[in-house]
Amino acid sequence: MSVQTSPVVTAHSSPKVIRAFDLTVAIVVMPLALLVGAAIAVLIFVDSPGSIFFHSRRVGAGGVPFDMLKFRKMHRDAEGPALTKFRDDRLTPIGGFLVATKLDELPQLWNVLKGQMSLVGPRPEVEEFVALYPDEYREILTVVPGITGPAQLEYVEERHLLADAHESSAFYAREILPRKIGVDLEYIRTQSLSKDLAILAHTALLPARTLKERIALGAGRLAPRTLLVRGLAALGVLALVAAYAMAAGPVR
Repeated sequence: MSVQTSPVVTAHSSPKVIRAFDLTVAIVVMPLALLVGAAIAVLIFVDSPGSIFFHSRRVGAGGVPFDMLKFRKMHRDAEGPALTKFRDDRLTPIGGFLVATKLDELPQLWNVLKGQMSLVGPRPEVEEFVALYPDEYREILTVVPGITGPAQLEYVEERHLLADAHESSAFYAREILPRKIGVDLEYIRTQSLSKDLAILAHTALLPARTLKERIALGAGRLAPRTLLVRGLAALGVLALVAAYAMAAGPVR
């Protein structure tokens, strides 16, 4: 399989600049992120006792595999494909909220501190999907993968596309992944710090926007316990947005 993309190449930020930016933002955000993460951890345990974190094996820069951290969003004994579908019955109540707001990705700040990930970059994939597009990933894997990125934002509702796919993995590999690869290749060829800041700003607004949409759908239909869990998580959303704002504010 191959993906046709534009060969346009422009100057972009050096790895040292990107690394310095990542560390600065991660350190500034960390105190509030820890508070939000602690609240989410308690909610996960109360909602579905078991491990708080989920380790997802991904392919990193240079083709080196690493364990990407996530908050656990599924029942502890859940089995099935690696992809999360819309209304996936494996999701816990708080897990559904974490997926919709992308707060399940918060623990990846640890991966950023370790240098395995960047704040912004191509989303790291599992080995089976990387193997399907070796030529394209040869270029993508020259940069550090990110917590968020242009493809992540463009396909923020990816699980809705998988809702009616009988073979979700095959559908993803055939229909969605090639488009995401094209977006990622365009990003790494035209990357700049200003673009990264814009991506971070859009990402920071996702939890608040998702929360607003869910409230609009009618919180009255939710069970009291579920409403309490999501209400407490909403406080974490506001704290996380504030943290992003504090981190990005001084940068010009």
